[in-house]
Amino acid sequence: MNAILCTEYGLPDKLIFQDVTVPTPQKGEVCIDVVACSINFPDALLIQNMYQFKPTLPFSPGGEVSGIVSAIGEGVTNYQIGDPVVALCGWGGLAEKVVVPENKLIPIPHGMDFQTAASLLYNFGTSLHALQDRANLQPNETLLVLGASGGVGLAAVQLGKWLGARVIAAVSSEEKKKVCLQFGADEAFVYSPENTKENVLAFTAGKGIDVVYDPVGGAYTEPALRCMTWGGRYLVVGFANGTIPSIPANLPLLKGCALMGVFWGRFAQTEPKKNQQNLALLARLFQEGKIKTHIHKQYTLQEAPEAIQALMDRKVIGKAVVVIQDEPEIPVPEKREEQTEIPASKKQFQTLEEVKQAEGTALGTSDWLKITQEMIDSFAKATHDYQWIHTDSERAALSPFGGTIAHGFLTLSVIPMLMEQIYAIQSSKMAINYGTNKVRFLSPVKAGSEVRLTAHFKAVSPFGVNGIKMTTEAIIEIKGQTKPACLAELLSIVYE
Repeated sequence: MNAILCTEYGLPDKLIFQDVTVPTPQKGEVCIDVVACSINFPDALLIQNMYQFKPTLPFSPGGEVSGIVSAIGEGVTNYQIGDPVVALCGWGGLAEKVVVPENKLIPIPHGMDFQTAASLLYNFGTSLHALQDRANLQPNETLLVLGASGGVGLAAVQLGKWLGARVIAAVSSEEKKKVCLQFGADEAFVYSPENTKENVLAFTAGKGIDVVYDPVGGAYTEPALRCMTWGGRYLVVGFANGTIPSIPANLPLLKGCALMGVFWGRFAQTEPKKNQQNLALLARLFQEGKIKTHIHKQYTLQEAPEAIQALMDRKVIGKAVVVIQDEPEIPVPEKREEQTEIPASKKQFQTLEEVKQAEGTALGTSDWLKITQEMIDSFAKATHDYQWIHTDSERAALSPFGGTIAHGFLTLSVIPMLMEQIYAIQSSKMAINYGTNKVRFLSPVKAGSEVRLTAHFKAVSPFGVNGIKMTTEAIIEIKGQTKPACLAELLSIVYE
């Protein structure tokens, strides 16, 4: 088979195109016929021996691929030959075939083509982890994205908007500025170390930035850090500029801000269940049209060194993709067809042990539920919360919402009812919903809106003699809106 090989460390012109032995999957591994491999900044670092992970020479760069499973090793149970998959393999992807551990595979979501699949998860996985898990970006906060037209940058722009932030994109050309505005940035400017602070303060009326997303480094870091507001969060994502900056330690002190490292590869290794939840969320956001990729250019396998060089030269807007074979038809195994013909109305667990085994997996999505004014009035009566924005339709019609809105705790209170549509535990004798761990209200629910629940098992642990404690991650969506109503972690006890 053909592959691009790094036989000595250096720049992309040192890479060679060579015929190599076809790899054989071992226990717990699969072999993938690679269809597409996207180019990421770690590829440029790996071939120069400048990355945190250091594969043994010779090796093929390319850490994010899509393709078809062509062989499976002993013990592989979750995939079959013919399955379309995405693999976050770290390296080895710039080849016609690559062997990957089973636990690094993800099924290609329905409706996604192979080139998109190879371009989505690395960038959006990094950016979701950065903005949601590290910075805890909140609605109406201001986000500055440096290098905003790159792969992770455009992902951060879109996810920042989905999380409800005001997004300012900093780019190196007018062409890149135009793309960022098309992808949802509220403001964009062509930046330099000299003009960054001036532009940011103008866009924020002198207030400064709540969160900075920095995959660039070099001379751009300190000016952006000086733009931060009190209590801000500075996300150190990478150093595409080529230089690791030295930061004056007095700046975080004077700003009362936090410097936060974002190392998605390490996060995926040490917190695999949380990472799988993030990837499942990204797949859903893509299917709903809330995020999308931007493919800058397609390259052949022999042209892969040119793609890496273009990335290093900062010529790539979005993603460069190496296409290794023509887009195949996605085969559907006969067994899978039979399974999809009889969908289950909700997930059924026979025992608590089955629930434990489902830790970290998606539970499903409920039906839509209409939030009526009658429901809102009943909740107000039960809680003695008669604020006019909830109960006075005439006055609320003049508000920015254009009508009454549901109480935040009403939105939370419908979750157990919607959860009943998603799963059941047959052996349960008693279940107690005893609170929430985290709640973030992102968007008000207007009277007459429809909402639904998407849930994941985040953690399951033993509780007492015959019980389990569950943490369920819930997302309440509003029909017709991009931004969800709320994100919550629910705490429950179930006894058998």
